[in-house]
Amino acid sequence: MHFEYYMPTRLIFGRGRLKELSHYPFPGSKALILITQGQSMRNLGYLGVVLKILEGAGIDSAVYDRVALNPSDAQVMEAAEFARNEKCDMLIGLGGGSAIDTAKAAAIMVNNPGTYWDYAKLGKEIVEKVLPVIAIPTTAGTGTETNQWCMISNRETKEKIAFGSPQSFPVLAVVDPELMLSVPPHLTAYQGMEAFFHAAEGYLANVAKPISDLYALDTLRRISHFLPIAVADGTNLQAREEMAVAAAQAGIIAALSECAAEYSIDHALSAYYPQLPHGAGMVAMSIPYFSYLLEKERKKVEIRYADMAHVMGWPGEQPEEFIDALKLLIREIGMSDLHLSNWGISQQEVDLLSANSFAAMSFLYNTDSEQRLQNNAACIIRGTVN
Repeated sequence: MHFEYYMPTRLIFGRGRLKELSHYPFPGSKALILITQGQSMRNLGYLGVVLKILEGAGIDSAVYDRVALNPSDAQVMEAAEFARNEKCDMLIGLGGGSAIDTAKAAAIMVNNPGTYWDYAKLGKEIVEKVLPVIAIPTTAGTGTETNQWCMISNRETKEKIAFGSPQSFPVLAVVDPELMLSVPPHLTAYQGMEAFFHAAEGYLANVAKPISDLYALDTLRRISHFLPIAVADGTNLQAREEMAVAAAQAGIIAALSECAAEYSIDHALSAYYPQLPHGAGMVAMSIPYFSYLLEKERKKVEIRYADMAHVMGWPGEQPEEFIDALKLLIREIGMSDLHLSNWGISQQEVDLLSANSFAAMSFLYNTDSEQRLQNNAACIIRGTVN
């Protein structure tokens, strides 16, 4: 057995703990705060709270408020230039995965030459200092606050790639479940299932480690129990807290293990359809994907399928129970009728999207299937398009 464990992010977790941000040393003297294009961070008062904390600590700040859902490499470069012009020496991602991923990606590009795609796609070496990042998530799903990965799209080439380096782990993550109370039910469901699939794929991946297995099973247990509660009653603070734990753990799983081919397929979908939420695409594909994997790789995955079913409250005697447990969870959160066609994806695009999924992130196809899913990705996508 061979593995490495590297988790440098300091995680501050708990209800109301955002106000404690100033209790920890800031890694710079001027922060660029990145938020999404909408007004939610302002309207909910979260941006104001962070600005007040920084001011009280004697930290200057600037705000970049143009991050989009499924952010692009062009936005990364724009944010990096903004940080340089403002002479910022640290970045704060405030919001969901889009804001935090953009902060981490821009932190790479402030001092390094070339374009972001030179590093994410072409493998150019990071040679200059990556600016430190503080992550403050207001959603429970991506887990980006506890790992090095940045999920960024290239609008011209229609690619979405996961990229990161040991330098792009946030130095500090403040996970305050009270910031998540305002997330509406459908987004709560999408985000929670994103964390679910990070855990499930990380548990099935052939690079899983003993410690990532522990996180994965506990994450699946929490989500299967508490996500339906959080969707039904967003004011239930215990459910929000449990989901925040699950999301942070899912991020750690993504750092220690890997996601799998379902992840690659969904990235291809959102590269062409940037308004498709990551978790929604994965919910739509999940039953065909996990059913295919069990059919083609039964001897390889059957024990782990049974393990996952067991922590989700099923006997865990047969691997098929995991598929049944997943169907039940999707029904409990009101997502049984979710189809890719809801976002305009058509049967005519299936072959193009499946080929893109392999071309952009082929390395994830190696983590879940000896037979490789490339030739069957089209079948998985086709089964979710009505």
